[in-house]
Amino acid sequence: MSASRSRSNGRVALCLAGLVATMGGLSFAAVPLYRWFCQVTGFGGTTMRAERAPEQVGDLRIVVRFNADVGGNELPWRFEPLERKVDVRVGEERLAYYRATNIGNAPVVGTATYNVTPHKAAPYFHKIACFCFTEQELAPGESLDMPVSFFVDPAIASDPKMRGVGTITLSYTFFRALDAKPQAGTGRTAASGVVPVPVN
Repeated sequence: MSASRSRSNGRVALCLAGLVATMGGLSFAAVPLYRWFCQVTGFGGTTMRAERAPEQVGDLRIVVRFNADVGGNELPWRFEPLERKVDVRVGEERLAYYRATNIGNAPVVGTATYNVTPHKAAPYFHKIACFCFTEQELAPGESLDMPVSFFVDPAIASDPKMRGVGTITLSYTFFRALDAKPQAGTGRTAASGVVPVPVN
């Protein structure tokens, strides 16, 4: 009986250890999995990703506004869009720029998150390339222009839920990066498909 109970306790301990390991793995993967889920579904105002703009450009016009914020007091940056808004036709690829300036007295690395409002428009707002989730290092007084390439899916025109939506706002918020590891030799890592432009 003692040997049987010992084997039973061993199985329970092994199961519990496996459960702890599984939960640890899931918690480690939670952030990238959530980011992937949001990008695929547009959940929470997360924009969609696309390789290229559609060949057909529609007649419907949408005003795209640009918003910029710095999260908390830990990042001594000034961050702003170079244009406040643009008028685009659905399906038309456009390029917009945001400028970040380090107004502190030491080099610092930041990384940006983004969302779209109204949230229901997120599945129709497609980014081809941008600087989000990419670490950017700025020296004291340095400025950097960061582009985002995007289009609004023409399918927005045929969705009854999108009637009355004439304006979409793209918002970015920069935070100080934790455990920042800038690209060797450049001080920064360029986002896929776009190259940040230093401002003299």
